[in-house]
Amino acid sequence: MNNVFKIVCFCVLGAVGGIKSLHADETAIRQALVKSMPNLKIDSINLSEIKGLYEVTVGVNIYYVSENGKYLLPGQLIDLATSKDLTKVKLNAARQLAISKLGQSKMIVFKPKISKHMVTIFTDIDCGYCRKLHSEIDQYLAEGITIQYLFFPRAGKGSESYNKAVSVWCSDDRNAALTAAKKDQTLPVKTCENPIDEHMQLVNDFRLDGTPTIVSENGNVYPGYLPAKQLFLTLEQEKAQK
Repeated sequence: MNNVFKIVCFCVLGAVGGIKSLHADETAIRQALVKSMPNLKIDSINLSEIKGLYEVTVGVNIYYVSENGKYLLPGQLIDLATSKDLTKVKLNAARQLAISKLGQSKMIVFKPKISKHMVTIFTDIDCGYCRKLHSEIDQYLAEGITIQYLFFPRAGKGSESYNKAVSVWCSDDRNAALTAAKKDQTLPVKTCENPIDEHMQLVNDFRLDGTPTIVSENGNVYPGYLPAKQLFLTLEQEKAQK
C-alpha cells in the first residue's frame, strides 16, 4: 500500500511540475514578445504539435515561438504523414470567428430563396472585377450562394471609393444603392455611423491585398473573381472535404 501511495504521489507531483513548467514557458514567451513588440495583442499561447514550440495566436495570425521566448517562426506547420496544413486549419477557424463576431448587421447581404452556401466578399466599388462579379449577382443567387459584402476601398480612408462606400451604407436601401454604385451611377452623398473602418480592420487582419477577395464559410480565401458556377463547385468541394 505504501509503495502504491508513493507512486501516486510521484505522478501527481510530476504533473504539477509539468503544469508549473508550462506556465513558466508561457510567461517567458509573453514577456519576450511584449518586450520586442510592445503593441502586440496576444490572444493565446498554447503548446503546438512540436515539442518545445509554442503556438501564439494574434488576432487571425499564428506564430510559433521557442519555449524560452528567444526564437519566433512565422510560417505553416504541416503534418507530413497526412499532408495536412495544421496552421491553415487554425487560421481558417480564426477568420470564421472574426467574420461571425462582426455579424450580418454590419454587412450588405444578398440572399437567394434557398441558401446552399455563404461567402463573404471584400469589395471595392470602383474595382473592375468587383463590378463584373456584382453584375452577375443573380447568377450567384441562382446557385444558392448567399453573398455577404464587406467594403475594402483600396485607396484608403477618405478616398473617393471610401466615401462612396459610406454613402451606400447610409442609403435607405443599401442593396439597391450598392448595385447603383457598381454601375457607376452617382449617389447622393450621405454620412452616418457605419462599419467601414471595421471592414478595413479585417482587411488588415486577414492581410488582404486585392479585390474582390472571397472568403468561404470554412474560412478559405480565394483572391479575385470567380464565376458563379465555378464558385459553387469550389464550395461543394470544400463541403465534401470537410
